[in-house]
Amino acid sequence: MGKFGPTEIILILVIVLLFFGGKKIPELMRGLGKGMKEFKDASKGEGAEANTSKEISKEEK
Repeated sequence: MGKFGPTEIILILVIVLLFFGGKKIPELMRGLGKGMKEFKDASKGEGAEANTSKEISKEEK
């Protein structure tokens, strides 16, 4: 249990495609990528400080 073969992965992808539709999947992946990036930054200890300085610099422009 826990090992996914090619058949299982294809089946899961087909189910996801049917459930969400082709247009919604890129949006979901984009959100997932942003969430992973934020988590990675926060785990390094740069999250809150980096986001605050970026927001301040954007407001100044």
